[in-house]
Amino acid sequence: MGRTSELESLVHKVRDTPSLVVIDGEAGVGKSRLVRELATDPALAGMPVLIGHCEQLQEPLPLAPVLDVLSHHADLVRPGDYNPIVGALAPLVPELGDRLPPPPPELADQRAARHRVFRATAELLDRMGPAVLVLEDVHWAESSTFDFLTFLAAHQPAGLCIVLTLRSGGSPLPVRESFARAASGPPLALTLSPLDPAGVGELAGRILGTEVSAGFAATLHERTGGIPFVAEEVLGALHETPLPDDAAQQDDVLTDLAVPTALRDVVLGRLDGVAEGTREVLGVASVLDHPVDVDLIAEVTGLPPAKVVEALVDAITAGLLHEQDGQVRFRHVLAEQIVYDALPTPTRRLLHRTVARAIEDRDGPRPVARLAHHYHRAGDVTRFVRYAEDAADLAVSHGDDAHAARLLVQAMEVGLPTEQRLRLAVKLGRAAVDGLAHEEAVPLLQQLLAGELLPGDVRGELRFALGRLFRQQGLADAGYREIERALPDLADNPDLLARALAILAAPETVTDRPMAVHARRGEEAQDAARRSGAVEVGLAVRIARASLLIEQGDPEGWPLVEALLGDAALPAHPREHARACVNWAQAALHVGHVRRAERLLAEGRRVVAAAEYLRVNDVIELVAAAVDCAAGRWGDLAGRAHELVVRRPGFDAASLDDRLLHGVMLAASGGASEAAAHFTDLVEDAVRVGAVWPLLAGRSALARLLLTLDDVEGSAHQADLAVAAARVKGNWVWAAEPMLCLVDALVAQGRTAQARVHVEELAAGLGAVDAPSARAALLTCRAVVARADGDHAGAVGLLREARAVVVEAGLRQEESRAVERLGEWLAEDGDAEGAALLEDALRGYGARAASNDVARVTRTLRRLGLPVPYPWRGGRRSNGLGLSGREREVALLAARGRTNRQIAADLFLSPRTVESHVRNALRKLDCTSRADLAVRLLDAAEEDRAPVAG
Repeated sequence: MGRTSELESLVHKVRDTPSLVVIDGEAGVGKSRLVRELATDPALAGMPVLIGHCEQLQEPLPLAPVLDVLSHHADLVRPGDYNPIVGALAPLVPELGDRLPPPPPELADQRAARHRVFRATAELLDRMGPAVLVLEDVHWAESSTFDFLTFLAAHQPAGLCIVLTLRSGGSPLPVRESFARAASGPPLALTLSPLDPAGVGELAGRILGTEVSAGFAATLHERTGGIPFVAEEVLGALHETPLPDDAAQQDDVLTDLAVPTALRDVVLGRLDGVAEGTREVLGVASVLDHPVDVDLIAEVTGLPPAKVVEALVDAITAGLLHEQDGQVRFRHVLAEQIVYDALPTPTRRLLHRTVARAIEDRDGPRPVARLAHHYHRAGDVTRFVRYAEDAADLAVSHGDDAHAARLLVQAMEVGLPTEQRLRLAVKLGRAAVDGLAHEEAVPLLQQLLAGELLPGDVRGELRFALGRLFRQQGLADAGYREIERALPDLADNPDLLARALAILAAPETVTDRPMAVHARRGEEAQDAARRSGAVEVGLAVRIARASLLIEQGDPEGWPLVEALLGDAALPAHPREHARACVNWAQAALHVGHVRRAERLLAEGRRVVAAAEYLRVNDVIELVAAAVDCAAGRWGDLAGRAHELVVRRPGFDAASLDDRLLHGVMLAASGGASEAAAHFTDLVEDAVRVGAVWPLLAGRSALARLLLTLDDVEGSAHQADLAVAAARVKGNWVWAAEPMLCLVDALVAQGRTAQARVHVEELAAGLGAVDAPSARAALLTCRAVVARADGDHAGAVGLLREARAVVVEAGLRQEESRAVERLGEWLAEDGDAEGAALLEDALRGYGARAASNDVARVTRTLRRLGLPVPYPWRGGRRSNGLGLSGREREVALLAARGRTNRQIAADLFLSPRTVESHVRNALRKLDCTSRADLAVRLLDAAEEDRAPVAG
């Protein structure tokens, strides 16, 4: 009832595989009913709908709903030539054992083993398709299932549609955010709302078999809130009660029902109608959580299993339970909760204790998380904390640090002896860093550090953990200072001391510590590592030292990197190896070594794939996008940069870098005002948290943008602030780009003498650095000053040198800027080479769809009286180059680097419609690529004096 449009949208989306659908709404609103309607829709004939259910269980059951789907649909799995990795599912789904490859050798690393299962499951689902995978009640998904869904969305088989149902506001997991990067595009979001009075009236009429009055419908809606399940239960009860013939016309017939607690009344009424033994069995079942466990109920109640089964049949007949997927469950979670709440508190506690002891007495490994849950509800603090700690240790051993952190947080909320509380706090600090449980762990650690008289070693480790959590939250300055405060208390723990000092040696995360301080911390870290003697600690310190040297352009950095890459110890520690490659690649980018960054990133990808170290994947994706930006591979970069920001909507350690890259793409291809506002916000946040690299890069990018907008004063101000920050930091490599912006602005203001002083300061600070971007910037600064002094030949020579540096380094966007500047100078001097160079710059920008840069070069060509080098120049075209209004609108967005999916979202079109408009625009304009499209549209916009960006 009332779901026609939602069902049509769902069917349409499901048929267009690969696709994602998220259905949410409050309990009882009709999510499961909509899925059942989908499964029987004629449009899906021949397309199996595979339904799994997430359970509200305390014991983590990795991938349980997905594995249940595979076991229940074993008939869809045919023996065949599978990837050997699919054999990892054989021990987990015995029903498929005879048709899958043999299990591969066991892995010692549980994270790697879990990743193997993820890959195997995705492969098998691909072979079962085309199909619809439905997971219901995802708000109860444990972390492994959620991680698998994130993985599956990123590696979605072409013939698979994924449909999730979840309770509104009931999921602690960011389901929608995790699907932002899905290859199939953003999910279709269907939010089911309660029925309106008319819908409730129609539902009531169908259930009661008679027309109902508007007053009856209004009263029923008021009492039930329009929730279909509640309304059905109320109407079902009414249907079974003798009523006058005109009851559905009487407004007060529902008056005696306690609505909105009518469902409670119905359930309790049915509960009262069953036998005493049935009520006892239902009470135990509500304590156990569904599905019903006959043997455990028999053990707790002392009843023979046959009597338990008899009671369950009685409950099914009464409508309190039902059979689903071969298991007996409460008809609805609300029914389970009502039965549970009906138990007196002492009875509930006794049952939880009895259930826990029965589980303890069973053979096999103890489900420690489940035991922790029952002892917690039983009020047995001692056993609860013991099992919660054991469950947390088990979760850590399985690589589920997030679940461990949640258990430890829960355990620390009860009153504990100081020694036990501190032990759990130390474990929480370790688990929270890798489990990213910031919101829960940070307040607890702060409270402990503020209010407890802690032993020094414990205080040091807690401060170190808190500092790392702050850093992961993006609070660079707060994290740095907290780790600094931990140092005295870590003096007797060389392992942690060395790691803490290695973090403090990293220069890019704090504004007010000069490079000399970072270097000193690096030396102290080396001393601590020698005292530690641990190979892994020594590696971490050497990795940090190499990063520090690279960031300064120190020529000793790269020999140290090569030595480490050739050291047999590094491959033996794949996590340190992966982190090292990613950190070094990022440092290489900061100084302009693009090709070295590419090599390191490739090495990092290889190590991550071999070690199945999933956590580093997001960082690799960010660094890869930054590498592509510097190397000029901009084909889909605007969309990737936008999606990185969307995927991390909060504030964490990587969010500023995400936003910086997105801002660079906006400045090149988007609206100037939007880009300026974006950079301004970025700078403000970087100042607030004290993150120096995003601050310098953000101010520099903003200064360059303002200069292109002829806001010379604003550009000079931002560049001067960036140079001042780099001066305080003592890293002149980072000062080079903002210094070039400052010199350009000062010369434009006629302040050449002041610019000259700054250039000499930069030259003295840089010395003989191994940093292509800084060397090119210094050469360009000198060229700008030389030209202002009238030495045109000397300026051109210096600029040619700068161009050669960026060409050798692979800095393609910087190469186009150098070529543009050189072409403009030569053209102004009457040299014919200038026009050719400007054309080269135009084509370089056009190849990257850098539409704002294209427009700027086009204006320069016209200002100098030079032709725009395209065969279609000169003629004015009607209706925007022969395009329809919608085609032109879509084409302009495509020219700015927006993907089809983003354009579809912007203009409320389907991706296929956008694809058609882009194809038509390319054909009509005789273009072969979006890059060519960008140049041609922007030139036409210049002719028509129509704004292209902004």
